[in-house]
Amino acid sequence: MPLHIPPAPAPALRSVLTALGSPTAVREARTPALRAAQGPATPELPLPVHVLDRITAQGLSATRLAGWRFLIRCGDRAVAAAETMLTPDGWAFSHFFEGPYVASTERALEQAEALPQPYQARLLSVPGLYMLTLWLHGDRSGDGTEGHPAAGDLLVPLAPAPPGIPAHRPFRVAELLPVLTHRATPLPLLGSPALGSPA
Repeated sequence: MPLHIPPAPAPALRSVLTALGSPTAVREARTPALRAAQGPATPELPLPVHVLDRITAQGLSATRLAGWRFLIRCGDRAVAAAETMLTPDGWAFSHFFEGPYVASTERALEQAEALPQPYQARLLSVPGLYMLTLWLHGDRSGDGTEGHPAAGDLLVPLAPAPPGIPAHRPFRVAELLPVLTHRATPLPLLGSPALGSPA
């Protein structure tokens, strides 16, 4: 089923196009692949980036929209990504970057296209675990900037994923959230009241 890519805000796209057209912005970026790219580079596949700031012991999550990410395609592959952020004056270009998440995002999107159920594509970052996932939201027509992971949504960890969590394997939110909750919950310190004082 076709994967739905929500439309990015026009100012966010314009800011990326302006940065791509600026030799200074491209030259100063830490993206050798983008600097060395031959031919036109175009921003594609805009994805809203949501951040999972808090996971409670009950598994409830709080997410917030942090930006929009565009894959920068040159020829037949993505060579970098561009990040935008919301400022008091609206959406603005933040930075270019490259690395494993670029190819991993592209691969995960291709995987999602092959799923029998249609989804809306988003990114979900879990900073506490240094983890990024492709978030496949069940409500294709919803606003890509709002909402929380529903139990039936899918999360596809991108590579590199945290130890013990396989990359590129789709998980239901209801299946993965308890794992993330366990990982994100700090253990009591030795000698703390939770464990009792050592003898």
